[in-house]
Amino acid sequence: MAAPTRRSTARRTGRAAQLSLEPARPASPLPPQEAAALVEGRHHDPHALLGAHPVPGGVRVRALRPHAERVVAVVDGAGHELAAEGDGLFAGVVPADDVVPYTLRVTTDGIEREEQDGYRFLPTLSDLDLHLIGEGRHEQLWKALGSRVRTVAGVGGTTFAVWAPNAGGVRVVGDFNGWSGVAHPMRSLGSTGVWELFVPGVAEGARYKYEIATRDGRMLRKADPMARSAEVPPATASIVHTSAYAWQDGEWMAARSGRAHDAPMSVYEVHLPSWRPGLTYRELATELPAYLLEMGFTHVELMPVTEHPFGASWGYQVSGFYAPTSRLGSPDDFRYLVDALHRAGIGVIMDWVPAHFPKDDWALARFDGEPLYEPADPRRAEHPDWGTLEFDFGRTEVRNFLVANAVYWCEDFHIDGLRVDAVASMLYLDYSRDGDNWLPNAHGGRENLDAVAFLQEMNATVYRRCPGVVTVAEESTAWPGVTRPTDQEGLGFGLKWNMGWMHDSLEYMQREPVHRRHHHHEMTFSMAYAYSENYVLPLSHDEVVHGKGSLVRKMPGDWWQQRANLRAYLAFMWAHPGKKLLFMGQEFAQGTEWDHDTGPQWPVLADEWPAAADHRGVQQLVRDLNGRYRETPALWRGDTDPAGFDWIDNNAAEDNVFSFVRYDEAGHPLVSISNLGTAPRTRYRVGLPARGSWEVVLDTDDVRYGGSGALGGATAVVPDGLPWQGHPTSAEVTLPPLATVWLRPPAR
Repeated sequence: MAAPTRRSTARRTGRAAQLSLEPARPASPLPPQEAAALVEGRHHDPHALLGAHPVPGGVRVRALRPHAERVVAVVDGAGHELAAEGDGLFAGVVPADDVVPYTLRVTTDGIEREEQDGYRFLPTLSDLDLHLIGEGRHEQLWKALGSRVRTVAGVGGTTFAVWAPNAGGVRVVGDFNGWSGVAHPMRSLGSTGVWELFVPGVAEGARYKYEIATRDGRMLRKADPMARSAEVPPATASIVHTSAYAWQDGEWMAARSGRAHDAPMSVYEVHLPSWRPGLTYRELATELPAYLLEMGFTHVELMPVTEHPFGASWGYQVSGFYAPTSRLGSPDDFRYLVDALHRAGIGVIMDWVPAHFPKDDWALARFDGEPLYEPADPRRAEHPDWGTLEFDFGRTEVRNFLVANAVYWCEDFHIDGLRVDAVASMLYLDYSRDGDNWLPNAHGGRENLDAVAFLQEMNATVYRRCPGVVTVAEESTAWPGVTRPTDQEGLGFGLKWNMGWMHDSLEYMQREPVHRRHHHHEMTFSMAYAYSENYVLPLSHDEVVHGKGSLVRKMPGDWWQQRANLRAYLAFMWAHPGKKLLFMGQEFAQGTEWDHDTGPQWPVLADEWPAAADHRGVQQLVRDLNGRYRETPALWRGDTDPAGFDWIDNNAAEDNVFSFVRYDEAGHPLVSISNLGTAPRTRYRVGLPARGSWEVVLDTDDVRYGGSGALGGATAVVPDGLPWQGHPTSAEVTLPPLATVWLRPPAR
């Protein structure tokens, strides 16, 4: 990364003779206590002591340049040498009727540099910014806090602003001051707890941190919580960043606001660093959209792209909530990837983790020396599962930090959806806690009322500001109203992961077919609550790690039966009410579980691989599932409407058969029949909702997918008029072993 950090003009001291030079009049010395606080970085208002201030007989100029040999204030072309006061302080009174622009000529190690003085400028945050921050309602907080390249009164530089209400003093340190913050103490902007400083000459690409003096006498160095860019881990500095990206997805964004939740949604879940290991954001922008288009997915869900120190956390322990991870490129490189996906017609969902954060001492933990982003009581702060800290959702500034962060990704990076991780751990005060290790709420209950209020505010704000964006809850309990609107006392999410369906259906599919008849309800129970929320059916990364095996290896039987089970299961899932999500590598039945270093097992698709045809067969099925799904409104328009689903037979436990029909809003049906036993069933009678020929639009036992071809290439089923199972007609069909078949009337 080649970027200047501080612009200045250097010249030999001999050149100073060209400047009219005279000593400035002596200035009244600082009281020792004030001077010590300033130099030690423990002063709340350094601008009151430094910079230019009217005094009797002129204007007092005081500068803090700890390594300087000489400092000259230049006013209207005349130089006035400031007297050394000790500890790097230089001061004098220059003849002027009022404060006027000036520069400083600073000599260090025999080199003279002309510099602007950041202490002559007014605060760069507006009164409105400070008011909104104080109330916790600044919905574009990133435009007030953090580092921002800007021009103030014709002078270029960077504003630094950070919230640290418990600090005794804050300084900014970076590669522009040799990582010594003595010369750059920040001012406190009143009761907001915000500290601010404009540093002239600091440009795009500068690395920095905040040096925070704690109340108990320590000095901490912290990365910027609002940094828009950061060093590649394990380095931890923040980086000044201003986006120069020119978006080209205007057509997508214009249409996004009109997209409804009843649109097709087939999501491919991706861990970007390992999908194609070694590729950057810009390289992924070529390969990922092309693959998604080839496979027919409508959306991609990115496991967390926010900056995180520990790669093996997969991004779920976030240190930089406003920065895309620098492992794969710059923030604008990530924008380029999102743009490319949009131009390919792919929606982008991002995993977002507001539940907790790691304890690294350079990041959010005890940010200003005391609990700030986390609750003070460890029974509320400590997350027992991950060794992290939970956010203090009851604090307005913390809630603002997170709500604005959600808006930031949707507005600044054009993200189309936020899948909120670990919602259950936020909602329950006793989550993974027992005995006396948790504190009840004000009413004595276990519900985290502050987290509820935060989630409602986040959802309401995102949906108001970003029409067309969807929020998705990973919530693993039966908390009521997760996708109910906030004005009806719901949490306000658009969708919820159906963890119950995932758990039950996988439990069933992992059983030997001979035992499945005893667990038939595990596949049918989901319909008892299918319309209580707006659901996504997830087969995510969580199911193929930590010794759980890949999806295909969860299935019983030999290799042929495992693949047949997986194919039948996927088609059952695609026909079941709810949006779809499938983790990378599972679309081609890779045999190994996911490894975050190596990613999907792509070599199994190559001709050289002994079973390549088997893997390509499953991949072709997923491709066809997505194609049929997108072109069949019955499979997605009725996801949240009970009228869009009807069981044909949900009690055929002895046969291991499940049959149901899906309808679109016009009543056009699609029938799904799954035979999850190992024996083919011939002349098996199935009720149908309409007379006339029905075409076979999908058969997971097709030889193209690696099946047995038991249907013999049959393309139609003709009912014989016999009413059956509550439907006006029926047909005798052949059900291949371990297979799902879809039927629909011919296109009208």
